[in-house]
Amino acid sequence: MFNKVLTKINGFLAKDLGIDLGTANVVIYEKGSGIKLNQPSTVALLNNGGSSVPYLFGDVAKSMIGRSPANIKIVRPMKDGAIADFYVVEEMIRYFVSEVMGGWKLTRPNLVICVPYDSTITERIALQEAALKAGAKDVFLVFEPIVAAIGANLPIGDHSGSMVIDIGGGTSEIAVISLSGIVTGKSLKIAGDKFTDAIIKYVKTKFNLLIGLSTAEMTKEKIGSAYVSKNEPERSITITGRDIATGIPKSIEIREEDITIAISDLIVELVRAVKDVLDSVPPELSSDIHERGIILTGGSSQIRNLDKVLSDIIDCPVFLAQTPLLCVAKGLGKILDNFNLYSNVLFKQF
Repeated sequence: MFNKVLTKINGFLAKDLGIDLGTANVVIYEKGSGIKLNQPSTVALLNNGGSSVPYLFGDVAKSMIGRSPANIKIVRPMKDGAIADFYVVEEMIRYFVSEVMGGWKLTRPNLVICVPYDSTITERIALQEAALKAGAKDVFLVFEPIVAAIGANLPIGDHSGSMVIDIGGGTSEIAVISLSGIVTGKSLKIAGDKFTDAIIKYVKTKFNLLIGLSTAEMTKEKIGSAYVSKNEPERSITITGRDIATGIPKSIEIREEDITIAISDLIVELVRAVKDVLDSVPPELSSDIHERGIILTGGSSQIRNLDKVLSDIIDCPVFLAQTPLLCVAKGLGKILDNFNLYSNVLFKQF
């Protein structure tokens, strides 16, 4: 009798959540309430008698990068949009969902979670299992480029083609969408993390200076640029790291042009991938894309002049979406709020 009552209570109180479980950030959208959480996909592991136990998550864990004692390890359990550490991802999902639900005791939420377009069946099963073990009542999966397109207000259900480039932390998703499906697409491991790594390497080589992850990310966000325009004032900032020769702290001024050089090879690879996708598009849809343009989404799409570089090289209009960082979360929200309308883009692996 008690179990039946509990089942009814759970059904009445259950919440529907959409999760953008990215390599760099986790964003959770609650049906009817909007975006409830946006934190780094970062976990602090405490070495407890030989075993590592997750005990801090998100902003708090990220703030410890480069500052933690020997018995604490800071990790990002998602890599290139896939699970790198099953147990830690399970605990991270449990913690973040609990934060949104205020404890998550009696009720078990239904989850809609994004996956990369080229994710394997094994990777999708692992993600679905991790969410269920974390306490979810039911789990649906959806390809991230489709969600990004929905969040950017593209008419994915039309017979005409739409194209989206979603540049996240670990992966970039390039997709042509028509009739609520991906006609052709490509995922590549060139995104925000690779840009950050390239900046660290460049600063080390040119300035003989070691900088940390946080400094490199800040540099990317403040003066990151795909190319320096003569019509725009060039930006620069002062950064501090450790001089390789002396071992003591040193500050330097780094310019926007430095970042353009640092990430240039990655931009070339991204452009090549976009051209590959365009080359495989049927002529009818290709005409639609050139007329409508390509939409950029994702946090790393905000690198200055990236839209202009792409547009000039591929000879097609390219536009940055409004609030590109939150397009996927907003797309999840639209799916949750109009579940019947978008049910055809959802799937399960078991």
